[in-house]
Amino acid sequence: MARVKRGVIKRRRHKKILKLAKGYTLGRSKLFRQAQEAVIHAGADAYKGRKEKKRQMRSLWITRLSAALKSHGLSYSKFINLLKIKNIELDRKILSEIAKDDPDTFTQIVKIAQD
Repeated sequence: MARVKRGVIKRRRHKKILKLAKGYTLGRSKLFRQAQEAVIHAGADAYKGRKEKKRQMRSLWITRLSAALKSHGLSYSKFINLLKIKNIELDRKILSEIAKDDPDTFTQIVKIAQD
């Protein structure tokens, strides 16, 4: 049986990793071993970052809502509770956008929730 030579496959694999590591500093973009480790860690961090982004956005919406509700004399938690009691199913993202872009409509939503 003839032996298998893997030169082409190895080069292709190395090129793929080095392409992903483009823009990294020093040996991390030039040397395969360092680049491979950097790419693996970057991928792990990117995965965590995508999850973290969702948490940060929700936190931002809550902060915006809380700030908008201060002028109405309500706290965020009491407002959300009032919405649940009245069966108003608007999520935090939409509520924060309304509060930011259209304060009059937000005032009406708050009045409806308080009645």
